[in-house]
Formats: sequence, structure tokens, C-alpha cells
Amino acid sequence: MFDFLRVAGFATLALAAAGAPSQLPVTDAPARTAVEALPPVPATIPLTDIAPAPKPALVEAVDTTSADSRADSLAALVRMHGSTETPDRETECLAAATYFESKSEPLEGQLAVANVILNRAESGRFASTPCGVVYQRGQFSFVRSGSMPPIARKSEDWRQAVAIAYIAKNDLWKAPAQNALYFHAKRVSPNWRMTRVAAVGNHVFYR
Repeated sequence: MFDFLRVAGFATLALAAAGAPSQLPVTDAPARTAVEALPPVPATIPLTDIAPAPKPALVEAVDTTSADSRADSLAALVRMHGSTETPDRETECLAAATYFESKSEPLEGQLAVANVILNRAESGRFASTPCGVVYQRGQFSFVRSGSMPPIARKSEDWRQAVAIAYIAKNDLWKAPAQNALYFHAKRVSPNWRMTRVAAVGNHVFYR
């Protein structure tokens, strides 16, 4: 018993000599748990509250086919482009020649006449423009002393001639007398030594 007390006393003295506190400090602050030391966790958003991504808008198909290319007849094209006004002098000359030479002809015959004038302008054998071809000396009987007769500009014949001139210039319809450079009425027989291309309405076409 004496030895045990003695050993315990020596141990107490050793701790005191080492400066170790004899007991833990007492504090009134509550102990912090490991959970309280972690940063707050953001609240999660319920899946039902998330707005669905917008669906891509449907792109409507655009019809790039022009109305001209969908026309099923020359008459339909003429109705689209019939007008009493011409956009420029060359179209005016082409429409006037079509009017005076073929206003009583079917539309295909009028287009063939307009095409002759354009073919001449491109051939290198005549003037290089529709007006030059029309006013070239001795080519068209309706041109007298370098001028044309008055045109009934409010008539349906003139509206058709303007449309035919536009269609011919823009190659919107295939002319029935391709490559023709000359034509005459069926009632005459000039005995031309040329290649006959076609007969349309009351005209015969040659190249």
C-alpha cells in the first residue's frame, strides 16, 4: 500500500514538473459536431419544376419554283405578263413588231414572230438590237419613213404583244420556229431559197 501511494505521488510530481495541466479546461460553449462544420448544401430543384427545353421551330418548305416555270400553257404566261406598259425601248420595239405583224395570229404565231426579231439581233447579219432590227431599212412594211403607225395601247391585242415580247426576251416559253430569221404570209409565194422551219398560223418561217 505504501509503495502504491508513493508511486502515484511521484507520477503527480512528474506531471506538475512537466507543466501539464492537471485537468481539461471547462467551457460553457456547446460542442460543435462535424455536420455543423460543413458548408450548407444548396436545396435541390425538383425535376418537375425544370422547364423542358424548347423544341426547334419547324422550318416551312419554301417553294423556289417561279410562277413562270409552273405555267402550263403559253396563254397562262400571257395572262401573267399582259400589260399596256413596256419596261424599256427594246421591249417596246419588239412588242410593236409583234403587234403589227401578228396581232391576229394565235399566241404561238406571235411568239414565233417575236423570236425572229431576237434571232436576227443575235445573228450578226442584222442590227444587234430589237429596235435596230425593226427599223432596219426594207425589213418590215409597217415601218414607213423611220416611224410606226399609232398603237391602240388600251387594246387586248397590245396587252398580248407586250406579254409576248417579255416572254420571248426572257426565254420563258419555247418558240415553235426555232432559229428562224424570216417569215412571210401563207397567201404569198416568194420562192425563197431558204430552209423552211415551220408554219404557224398564217405565217411560214425560214432560216
